[in-house]
Amino acid sequence: MDPSTLPPGIARQFQIYSQGLAGTLPTVPLDPVQLDWQAKNKLKPEAYDYVAGGAANEVTIATNRAAFDCWRIVPRMLRDVTRRSLKTKLLGQHLSAPVLTARIGVLGIVHPDGEVAAAKAAASLGLTFILSSASSKPMEEVAAAVGDAPRWFQLYWSKEPEIAQSFVERAERSGYSAIVVTLDTMMLGWRHRDLDRAYLPLLRGAGGANYFTDPAFNRKLGQPIAADPQAAIRYFLSIFGHVGYTWNDLSFLRRHTRLPILVKGVLHKEDARLAVEHGVDGIIVSNHGGRQVDGSIAALEALPKVVEMVNGRVPVLFDSGIRTGADAIKALALGAKAVLYGRPWVYGLGLAGEAGAREVLANFLADLDVTLGLAGHVSPDDLNSADLVHECKLR
Repeated sequence: MDPSTLPPGIARQFQIYSQGLAGTLPTVPLDPVQLDWQAKNKLKPEAYDYVAGGAANEVTIATNRAAFDCWRIVPRMLRDVTRRSLKTKLLGQHLSAPVLTARIGVLGIVHPDGEVAAAKAAASLGLTFILSSASSKPMEEVAAAVGDAPRWFQLYWSKEPEIAQSFVERAERSGYSAIVVTLDTMMLGWRHRDLDRAYLPLLRGAGGANYFTDPAFNRKLGQPIAADPQAAIRYFLSIFGHVGYTWNDLSFLRRHTRLPILVKGVLHKEDARLAVEHGVDGIIVSNHGGRQVDGSIAALEALPKVVEMVNGRVPVLFDSGIRTGADAIKALALGAKAVLYGRPWVYGLGLAGEAGAREVLANFLADLDVTLGLAGHVSPDDLNSADLVHECKLR
């Protein structure tokens, strides 16, 4: 059997089973629960809690997962699914799969190679990597590490317009092909785990690489960072976000970049309407993985109404709670053009660096391919709501 002739999911299964004949087991667990457990036992407790935790009592994290359980896939039989492909097109860009890595900041707290290792892992599989503003490595260093690999830049919209402008201009010069503006984190949520440990990595300088290397930031600071590193950190936190922005302010970002602009954090259909009216190029339905508003609506429950409101005018993507290929199938069937996949590959990064992140991502893609075929489809673009049934109502 030649694995190169097999669909990606079957090829990955064959690879794992063949390695097993030689006594080699997977580097990281395939079960998301076991992956989480191993990461919890290896990472520093404060680092694990920062990644795994959510707002307050973490009801929203649980609600995100419960929402997936409410939707059931209805497989179709006797369809020729021999020639499957996960390829799709988004914002004029060709994607190897309808999957992007969710932007996750301060990756240096789980592995010293941080975002560089994560970006390399994504690039090796042809996946688009979304780099956080709050990264442990400067955006230029990450870009240089992956060459022409596809990448987007996520913007935490600074209180200082000049710094926001500098960030999007640097991203464009560095080959990032879209800007993702996070709307749901203009200030930090109330996070019990982090507060109990009195641990905010940003206050320790982690996640500040893009700021500390930014010319506009340094001009505003007024002195070399080396002269007073704590002053630089305090200033970084003071301008990290701004709760005074409105939809009209999006025009400022549009004036300073030619790249597509997507907004992340939309859950209400009226916000989706406003986003389209204010000229965004895409919408990401997300509740920040349950990290901001405890008791928020599940992102998956919000998705159909947002898709209906947008009505094809711009692509809608989905984030928050994706753990398996079946989860991705459900979000795609409900109208998402692509999904953002987050915490599991961060655990892989923490367990085994670049190789661990790559393995988690490869397993997720394989799961997606196998589930797509078993459901009776050859392309994610074929999926629609008729492929699902809704069996419960979240309270």
